[in-house]
Amino acid sequence: MKLIKLEQPSCTPCQLVSNYLKEKGIEFEAIDVTVRPEVAAEYGVMGVPVTILLDGEGKEVKRSSGFKPNELDELIFKIENYK
Repeated sequence: MKLIKLEQPSCTPCQLVSNYLKEKGIEFEAIDVTVRPEVAAEYGVMGVPVTILLDGEGKEVKRSSGFKPNELDELIFKIENYK
């Protein structure tokens, strides 16, 4: 499983999500949508932050929009129980 986070550098909620995931010891790939808008388009993302959990084949399993600790915890639970 892989966790990606679509973000913008100046976005405060984006920074909150990053800090939250780092505090939990979760690895993720941060993708700046201002540099890579094609990734936002690929996942149908209209606003950031969006955190997406992908399976081993790169298919979306679950996503969280904004800074919602409960939703992020659900993603973390899925990652931890996948191992």
